[in-house]
Amino acid sequence: MTRNDPPQIGFARLPDIPPDMLIAHMSDPRVAEHLPLLKDTWNRDIAARFVAAKEECWRRDGLGHWAILADGHYVGWGGFQKEGGEWDFGLVLKPSAFGLGMRIARKAIAFAKSDARIPFVTFLLPLSRRSLAALERMGARFVGEFKYDGETFLKYRLETR
Repeated sequence: MTRNDPPQIGFARLPDIPPDMLIAHMSDPRVAEHLPLLKDTWNRDIAARFVAAKEECWRRDGLGHWAILADGHYVGWGGFQKEGGEWDFGLVLKPSAFGLGMRIARKAIAFAKSDARIPFVTFLLPLSRRSLAALERMGARFVGEFKYDGETFLKYRLETR
């Protein structure tokens, strides 16, 4: 691999990531800017509850959120979470990895397309997200505004079949 090769994207489980890495990631104000549901300052207890909740999704639904790795290094978390009858895809990257979002999303969507349980994927984007053209180029269509936990999001849907 040369210095200019794109990083290899991989997925791991969140319990494999040291809590301090999650805390530092989720405490970055540049991350919080796009997470309207992020209300508390992260600490070890909040990180542990977060990981436990995401692992419960894996237990309950057989799918959930991953730790995202680039060349083996933690760059964020994301994946699929069942919300009612829909599989929602979320991605929260460290600022140093913001430019990897579409590469990671494409890899995750390829996974969804190969999984018979997922006929479509939804995306809930905060109003702070301005650049949505890449999502539309992937084939996602705008569904409308959606209220979740008192916050307004832009909802998109991407057919996987």
